[in-house]
Amino acid sequence: MQAPPTILRTERLEKTFSGGDAESAVAAVGGVDFQVGRGEFVAVTGASGSGKSTLLHMLGGITRPTAGRVLLEGVDLASLDDDALAAIRRRRIGFVFQRYNLLPELSLLENVSLPLALDGASPARCETAARAALEAVGMAHRGSHRPDELSGGEQQRGAIARALVTEPAVVLADEPTGALDSANSSRVVELLRRLVAERQQTVILVTHDPAVAAAAGRIVRMQDGLIDTDSAGMPRP
Repeated sequence: MQAPPTILRTERLEKTFSGGDAESAVAAVGGVDFQVGRGEFVAVTGASGSGKSTLLHMLGGITRPTAGRVLLEGVDLASLDDDALAAIRRRRIGFVFQRYNLLPELSLLENVSLPLALDGASPARCETAARAALEAVGMAHRGSHRPDELSGGEQQRGAIARALVTEPAVVLADEPTGALDSANSSRVVELLRRLVAERQQTVILVTHDPAVAAAAGRIVRMQDGLIDTDSAGMPRP
């Protein structure tokens, strides 16, 4: 069976946070090589401080690496200036965080359409795409409601719809179930699994919850800023 095309790849990726002098510098990620194919569901796990969130933020262009490269669809994110990097984040990367980050004064439909609106899309395109994204997550009937009229699980499903609205190459989810009870957590994880299976959406999820990680098709465990194990069986550096 032919391997899916590579969507995202890192090469000797490093991030060191300076503490003001060499002795107090912290190496959060210390030389990571891995790749993710189209339609993969990857869970990144590890203890607090293992570097998993820092890794995810570099994959999404939120944090620039100290050394190494992140290549998204062949584009080296570190080589881009701030404007070009922001455009890539808007168009090709969908973000889902533990807190839903929905704007309280906007309806759910308006929140979901926001990435397209910020990118200059027409109002008609924004509405059509937002309705389709809400339909994909089972929230089309709640589009006119404001966030404070929705449950936590509904807000997170709305946040996932917002991540999908641009049809991104990859969805990056940082502890997306961390603020949810077990029932809503299960619903969100099942939704992500369905998006991978039905839409071939690539998803990389950071979690400390073994049950959430087990739902992914591949588990990457980090320790001390490095990949310790990878269930895909890829060789470690």
